[in-house]
Amino acid sequence: MQSAIAFGVALSALLVGIVRLPVGQWERGFLALGLVFVVTSAFTLAKCVRDRQEAEEVTNKVDKARIDKLLSETDPFAPGHG
Repeated sequence: MQSAIAFGVALSALLVGIVRLPVGQWERGFLALGLVFVVTSAFTLAKCVRDRQEAEEVTNKVDKARIDKLLSETDPFAPGHG
């Protein structure tokens, strides 16, 4: 929740700053468009990082399941082992 509040405060402060700048509409529009691009890029990057972490978790779970299955099928006390 703290991150969401901090994001909202930072975004609001930057928007107020852009609106109150003593520049023309074109400059304000350029800064606002840059802000939109930065915000969407940040969300996209966060989603890509999260997706990569989730994919690694799934891969790790599958590998662990394979190892567990292999270990459960192998009887170390059967003749010919050890």
